[in-house]
Amino acid sequence: MNLAKRLFRVLLLCLIMPWGGALSGEKPAFVDYCARLEQEIQGRKHGFMAGNLSYYVGGFHASWELVEDETIGLTHPFHHDLRSRGVGLLKSESKGSEHTGIGNDYSGWEFYKDTRVLYGSVIVNGKLHVNPKPRSMRWRPDKLVCEYEVGGVQIREVKFIAGNDAAASVISSSEPVILRFSGHSFYHRNSVSSSATVRMDKAKNSLIIREGGMVRSRPDPGGPERTGPMVYQGMSTVLSSSRELGSTVALHRDERGVQHYEFSVPCDRMGTVLSWSMHDKPEQAVRAARTIIEEHASLLAAKTAECNRELNDEIPWFRCPDRRFVDVYYYLWSLFLMYYIEVGKGWEDEPHTQTAVNNFLGMHRYDAAFQIKVGSWTRTKKTYAYGNVLTWKHLTKSGRYRETPDGLRLLSDNKGISWHSGAYGGETSEHVLGAWQIYQHTGDTEFLRECYEGHFAKLFWKRLSSMAMNQFEVADVLEKMARLTGREEDVAHWRKMVRRDPAHVRRMFEDRWGMNGVPFFFAAPRNGMLMTNGFWAMRSPYFPQVYAQPMLREWALDKEKGFFGEFFPLAMSRQSMSKFATKVDHSFGYTPDTAYFTLDGMFQQDLGQEAAALTLNHIENYNYHSEWNIPVAPEAYRRDLSLFGDQFSNFNAGKILLYLEGLAGLDYSIPDNRMTIAPVLPRAWEWMELRLPIKSEWTRIRYERGRVKVTGCPVEVVLSKEQNQESDGS
Repeated sequence: MNLAKRLFRVLLLCLIMPWGGALSGEKPAFVDYCARLEQEIQGRKHGFMAGNLSYYVGGFHASWELVEDETIGLTHPFHHDLRSRGVGLLKSESKGSEHTGIGNDYSGWEFYKDTRVLYGSVIVNGKLHVNPKPRSMRWRPDKLVCEYEVGGVQIREVKFIAGNDAAASVISSSEPVILRFSGHSFYHRNSVSSSATVRMDKAKNSLIIREGGMVRSRPDPGGPERTGPMVYQGMSTVLSSSRELGSTVALHRDERGVQHYEFSVPCDRMGTVLSWSMHDKPEQAVRAARTIIEEHASLLAAKTAECNRELNDEIPWFRCPDRRFVDVYYYLWSLFLMYYIEVGKGWEDEPHTQTAVNNFLGMHRYDAAFQIKVGSWTRTKKTYAYGNVLTWKHLTKSGRYRETPDGLRLLSDNKGISWHSGAYGGETSEHVLGAWQIYQHTGDTEFLRECYEGHFAKLFWKRLSSMAMNQFEVADVLEKMARLTGREEDVAHWRKMVRRDPAHVRRMFEDRWGMNGVPFFFAAPRNGMLMTNGFWAMRSPYFPQVYAQPMLREWALDKEKGFFGEFFPLAMSRQSMSKFATKVDHSFGYTPDTAYFTLDGMFQQDLGQEAAALTLNHIENYNYHSEWNIPVAPEAYRRDLSLFGDQFSNFNAGKILLYLEGLAGLDYSIPDNRMTIAPVLPRAWEWMELRLPIKSEWTRIRYERGRVKVTGCPVEVVLSKEQNQESDGS
């Protein structure tokens, strides 16, 4: 997209005042987003909570199919600091740069399913009610609230993960009851043996389990299954209670070596608190488990305050007339922020977001293509943006990549403290564009230097990988990075690597237009499997705009052969669906990543109201469940519109960019002291408003039909010529 054709310069005299002065009026008023986002999930989703290195899954849904209801207690808390991709800690036997380290595992990703920590039952008037299911389970970013009716007694339970990574269940009952809890040491379906031990520490009123055992795992792609230590080898699990455990504790070891435990505690209106913690050092696990019991009220208040702080202070504020779209926006941000992890060890030295709990945690090379850009819109970018790029540098610096005979260096899909997945791909070139956007939003040349030296310059020096024809733009950016980081001698190298003379670039696009006999389609494959990636090239500023409208008309809007299914977009065109109909094809009928890349390209090609209408169509149907009346973030929808895959998927993060960069049309540069605004206000909305943290200040942008009002902006503003401009103080 050529901005020179779309924009004209308008000098805007902005209100530039110190933080806390008159400008503070542009900072949005506080909203309790944890309360606003509360949703009823019983029978719909499993529970999900996140700390830093601790997570919680309440009950179990196999790809949205209810397998196990949540119950009283702490069913599936688990520690995950990315020491393993799955359940094993075996060392790779691959040679050279493709050695996957220690902890890769092609099986056992969802190992939390095999945890059984504190499953509660209730004794009412002498009758045992085993593992009652909630009549209500309400999810919020900060906690889960469960309500039960057991034998005529009302029981309320609040579960949360505190800042110390311990989990607590705070339980109260309308009448005195006895709570009986049972569980066992970690043992996975791939386990071979258990060496766990358990002991009761009466002074600390805690059960201490020393985890251990051997599991089957497969650390190398194409390699054999082997046996080695399990993920929690040597770690300590601590379970504690606010009520005396005393003589109720019963322990026994089964024939596999698994340690089983059971205990009972009273509960009444005064409440009972149960806790769980894991750590390599038992004394630290005990301390965390006891602290969350003793300070549960203040620690829960702190958790709520921090979740609300992030959603109020760290991200752009958004409002429009349709509450559903506002709720989806904040729901997707809440997941993006919940998944942040800061390990501080090995190849996990920077904080970064992750993708999914119901698959395997960690950041993915491909997903980072949009997650990096989402982070660029946060306020504190050193915490929420930089690491999404720099976490990948560890693989490049360590020489852990696949190098093809022609010099292409490919990073793995996923990594942890000392392992990488061994599943290689070239989407890392898109990380360059995300890093450049972070630089544009900060002006931080030191961050740019960290990205370039020892990472981008090394990874792409021999050959530049390409994702959806991005090589021309990436080469442009690498030149700029080299110059800004004082590597002027590199500029000529990047210029020679990718030809960018107009005739060559035009030919590269022309050769792919209508190829393989598919008219009005870009880069159609020979096998006839038409996927949305034909649209992704529209994201390139080099894409010939003359192709955009016919491709939209013939393939996006077409419901017979194109990509408009029950909603937009299908992952595969209707023309191809009958030919390609495997179980996998049916499972991934609609996917969130492909929707983002497709719609983003349409905005970039000035497809305006069509792009806006299709975006609203997608978000309304994909990310809002009309029957439940709540936002959702599924990994995919099957072709028959049933939900598939992970239930809290950060794979949806690209939709945030559709709000900010698509509908709102925002693009700003601190180094250039400029913000451009080229919005597309959907016809369905009369207005839209954002408050944007730029530098240390908040900019307010109000969109109405044919008019944009900007106040409190610390940089010069450029508006699209279709908009009338208003500014306080101009």
